[in-house]
Amino acid sequence: MDSVKVIENWPVDNAAAAVILADGTVAGTSGDVERRFPLASVTKLLTAYSMLVALDEGALELDQPAGPEGSTVRHLLAHSAGYDFSDRTVRYAPGTRRLYSNAGFEVLGETLAEATGISMAEYLREGVLAPLGMTSTALEGSPAAGAVSTVADLSRFAAELQNPVITAPGRLAEATTVVFPGLAGVLPGFGRQKENDWGLGFEIRGSKSPHWTGAGSSPRTFGHFGQSGTFLWVDPDAGAAAVALTDRDFGPWAAEVWPPFTDGVLAELSGA
Repeated sequence: MDSVKVIENWPVDNAAAAVILADGTVAGTSGDVERRFPLASVTKLLTAYSMLVALDEGALELDQPAGPEGSTVRHLLAHSAGYDFSDRTVRYAPGTRRLYSNAGFEVLGETLAEATGISMAEYLREGVLAPLGMTSTALEGSPAAGAVSTVADLSRFAAELQNPVITAPGRLAEATTVVFPGLAGVLPGFGRQKENDWGLGFEIRGSKSPHWTGAGSSPRTFGHFGQSGTFLWVDPDAGAAAVALTDRDFGPWAAEVWPPFTDGVLAELSGA
C-alpha cells in the first residue's frame, strides 16, 4: 500500500507501520516491523485485553468494587473512577466525568494480581501475548504505559481485535461500546471533548474533534495512541486496522501527520 509509505516522510528518526485487514491479512507495511519501541499508553489496549480474558475466566467482574469508594472495575477501565491522571487523588465522584488516568490502570493491574495471584505482566504474557504469538512484546513497567512491542506483534493483536479468538466476540463488542455515555472530559493532546467517549479501556472516536484518527474514520473506530509517538486504531466500518510506532514523543508533529496518514489509508482501501 502506497499510503503506508508516507511514514518515511514523518519528522522522526525511526518509524514502522502496518495496515491489517479484517481477515488478518497485512495489507502493507513500512519500516522495520521487528524493531521494538516503547508503547506508552498503547499499553492500555494490552492491559484492557487482559482484563477481558480475566472476565471470561471469572477472575474479575465488571461491577466488583475497585479503586475509590463507589468505583468498580468498569469505572477504572472507562476512565471514570475519578482518579487524577498520575496519582490516586480522587478528583470526581465515580461515573460523573471522564478523567483519563494512568493511576486507574495501575489499580486495575493490582486488582488483577490480587484476584489471580499472578502479576499483571505474567498474566498478560500467558493470557494474551503467548496465544497470539507476540514473542517480542513485554510489559516492563506500569500496566498504563510500560510495554514494549513491534509492529509485527501489534499486527497480530490488531487482527485479534477484528476477529477475536482468545476472548468472546461479544465481550470485545461490549468493550468497544461507549461506557457511561455523554461524559465530558479532556482527550490528552486534543483538548476538551463534550462527549469524551470511551469503552472498556478502548478509546472510541465517536464525534470527537479534533482527533488523532482521520476525518474519514467512522465513529465506531476504536484504539489508543501513546505519548511515545505510537498508535493503533481499528475501524470496523472500513474493515481494517493500522499500527504506527515511532521513536519521537507525541507533539504537534503527530497531530499534524497522523490524521492524513489515516485518511490516506482509508482512501486507498476504498479505492477512492
